Amino acid sequence: MKKAATTKKETDLKEVSPSERIDAKIEELSDWRGETLARVRAIIRASDPEVEETWKWRGVPVWEHAGIICTGETYKTVVKLTFAKGASVEDPSKLFNSSLEGNTRRAIDIHEGEKIDEAALTALVQAAVALNTARKPAAKKAGA
Repeated sequence: MKKAATTKKETDLKEVSPSERIDAKIEELSDWRGETLARVRAIIRASDPEVEETWKWRGVPVWEHAGIICTGETYKTVVKLTFAKGASVEDPSKLFNSSLEGNTRRAIDIHEGEKIDEAALTALVQAAVALNTARKPAAKKAGA
């Protein structure tokens, strides 16, 4: 069975970095959602200079450092930042306002016109990075 030829569009997408895809997504939105995604992206990148931008699940910006920190989904009425291990991250400013019932993830839904608490978001990102990079204690060997 012959494999189908790769189209130019598929080849072009393989050559585009995740950061460039996020740039394009922001530009494509061209409304408050794009502005909001750009703003949270800037805060995330400033919070962790080692953050890696990735692109997953057919169009979702993802920020990682030793694992997923958070994703940046855009919907018609909300920009959603979903923290992969949000249930394990301290949130003293109560930014998490969505996906609160789960045991693992937590999310922040940002609606049009809402102000982003930069200091609180910075603290959440840094706490998520710290959780991702924390070394698990080595298992004790039997008889030790």
